Amino acid sequence: MQNSTRGLLGADPVSDFDAGPPRISFEFFPPKTQEMEERLWAAIKRLEPLRPRFVSVTYGAGGSTRERTHSTVRRIRQETALEPAAHLTCVAATREEIDAVAHDYWEAGVRHIVALRGDPPGGIGSGYAPHPGGYAYAADLVSGLKRVADFEVSVAAYPETHPSARSPGHDLDNLKAKLDAGANRAITQFFFDAEVFLRFRDRARAAGIGVPIVPGVLPVTNFAQLKRMAAACGASIPAWMGAHFDGLDDDPDTRRLVAASLTAEQCRRLQANGVHEFHFYTLNRADLLVAICHLLGVRAPKPASAAA
Repeated sequence: MQNSTRGLLGADPVSDFDAGPPRISFEFFPPKTQEMEERLWAAIKRLEPLRPRFVSVTYGAGGSTRERTHSTVRRIRQETALEPAAHLTCVAATREEIDAVAHDYWEAGVRHIVALRGDPPGGIGSGYAPHPGGYAYAADLVSGLKRVADFEVSVAAYPETHPSARSPGHDLDNLKAKLDAGANRAITQFFFDAEVFLRFRDRARAAGIGVPIVPGVLPVTNFAQLKRMAAACGASIPAWMGAHFDGLDDDPDTRRLVAASLTAEQCRRLQANGVHEFHFYTLNRADLLVAICHLLGVRAPKPASAAA
């Protein structure tokens, strides 16, 4: 294994950091209650000055969840300067229904879709079956979206292999199929060991994948919650990570400081290896992301009077 200051592709750490602040994007989930909606919009407004490349909104299997996604995306488009990216999945909908949603997004000025197969309605592990008359898998969905309009399309990638994939090679073949169908970039599932991403990036490049592969980054403040999330999606947690949160169950302020430090260090290791774009899973909270982005050099522009 190579050391942490030179990447698997031989990136030079000095020139990489001299490249300036990284590009960023944020992911939110649609609110279920009025209180959650207020928290979401407070987070959006707090993060807006950081000028992310785009912000995405997740999409569930249920009708009410999907409508909340549509509403949130439309509101971002109408009320902010942010570029929204709407998640769409293959689950529980016909091709015609999905095409109609995509057409409505295009008419509303939304130009970016995150195209996903989606989790089964029974949850991860319950077994996936394509909807009759629907798009079977994410590659089919990408092709369908490109027929509707010239969307920018992002798809998912799994540095530690999707739980339902037959093998890492099969999982990489599936990613290639999504890109061959017209996807513009891949955004990864969260991970915590930089080498996991770098090895995956090398495998993807060796397989002829040339589109941007953007690491998905999850800041962690609740370690017990993290273990449940990681188990569900097949992400590993390094042995050293839990020790940093030991004894902090009743100390949320210190947990946030530790989380910001660990996430910034993860991003810096990736930057030192030629990575210049990050997609942050916000969990609809802003303060931690503002601190992390500040550490990475991503900051809101100063008012003209202050800069003078």
